[in-house]
Amino acid sequence: MTIRQYSRIIFIVVVVLGLVRMPRLTAQENEGKPIVGPASAAKFGSIPNAPECFTVAVERGDPSKGPSVILAKFDPGCAAPFHWHTPSETVMIVSGSLQTQMKDDKAFVAHHGDFVYMPPRHVHRATCLSSNPCLVFLTSDAAFDIHWVDGRGQEISLETAMKAAKPAKALRAPKP
Repeated sequence: MTIRQYSRIIFIVVVVLGLVRMPRLTAQENEGKPIVGPASAAKFGSIPNAPECFTVAVERGDPSKGPSVILAKFDPGCAAPFHWHTPSETVMIVSGSLQTQMKDDKAFVAHHGDFVYMPPRHVHRATCLSSNPCLVFLTSDAAFDIHWVDGRGQEISLETAMKAAKPAKALRAPKP
């Protein structure tokens, strides 16, 4: 993909996001103030360049501009094929069984309370193995983005990544 094509895609995404109001995809300005956010008040919405089965509710910050904390929801069976992010990503499992796999490592099934950290540009994938949605708190230390990759680590489109995605193996990990 050329820089010009990439720039056009970015421009289109920015225009579309400006025209479509998504539910609570940025948290209210609250720097320096305490935040109490009941899970029942979370308003989930889709984010650009992500599978439809993955939605987020922003708890703090603005993921399009800088550091943020989000409550992410993976529908049952939802797969996020191999990808990486520019910021580091810290994940704490709230509910469900989320299979995570770092490139060239064995898959791990994370459950309630389990912790996962990925440094910037670390290739990984995740799949919700539960019959109910998998909920995770996800923090990033800079603007959140998603770069889908193929088996060689080359960037590809979301559509190509989803077509090539292999279903996660139903691994069982002991519950804590």
